[in-house]
Amino acid sequence: MVNSMTAFASVNGSADSLTWAWEIRSVNGRGLDIRTRIADGFEGLEPQVRKDIGAQCKRGTITVGLKVKRSSVMRGAQLNTDGMERALDAARVAAKAAGGDVAPLDIAGILALPGVFTFQDGEQEDLSEVVPKVQADLKAAIVSFCQARAAEGAALKGILSDQINEIEQLCAAASSVLEARRDHVAETLKANVVRVLDNTDAVDETRIAQELALIAVKADVAEELDRLGAHVAAAHELLAADGPMGRKFDFLTQEFNREANTLCSKANFTALTSIGLDLKTVIDQMREQVQNVE
Repeated sequence: MVNSMTAFASVNGSADSLTWAWEIRSVNGRGLDIRTRIADGFEGLEPQVRKDIGAQCKRGTITVGLKVKRSSVMRGAQLNTDGMERALDAARVAAKAAGGDVAPLDIAGILALPGVFTFQDGEQEDLSEVVPKVQADLKAAIVSFCQARAAEGAALKGILSDQINEIEQLCAAASSVLEARRDHVAETLKANVVRVLDNTDAVDETRIAQELALIAVKADVAEELDRLGAHVAAAHELLAADGPMGRKFDFLTQEFNREANTLCSKANFTALTSIGLDLKTVIDQMREQVQNVE
């Protein structure tokens, strides 16, 4: 199965005066990097977060966050007589400064002034009863997160499979032009040899034969096409395998690129050069996709 290293999942929960939200997001990375942002009072869940994520994921930079909101429970309001006297004194001073040209305060307005009433928060819910519920939502969030990675991975697999098939087709196209290229290279060599012979009095036929053989070997691209074919088979095997494969696939794309570069450098034939450039384009696109594979 192909898994993506990029995904997101969230799960919300509540119990009495508490509401919470788990969020898990990830981006690609060379190894597994788990980062946590756990709300106060729930720090004890961090080891479980790392254990559960580590059991499911092998690569990626993964951030796990837990946000918790606590709603206050009021026991009741208490009249603060000192606060009320200060508020009334302040109102009198303000009215005097305004020259009496202000609306008088009514009882409701006085009671609504800051400091007239004090409120006492009720006791928070016992966290020992809430933690198992929050922990259960963590497991649900991880399940959702892994499903998201698998869904994105399935899409990646389809894209990569199409790109590998395109590379295979381009290799077949390259093989189909080799005969025409062989004739072209032979004609070029003959023309070069004739030019050399016309401008040279003493000719070492053995040396010329050696040079021609060397040129023929350097111009041969059959080995590069054979290796590209082997890489195509290896890529299909990787896509069909289970477990993390991103590192191996990244290395394989480097090998693809190396052979395509050599093919272009040795082409010496317009049709083959064009195919080689198309190969390089597809391989580069494939390598971009591979960066997200776990």
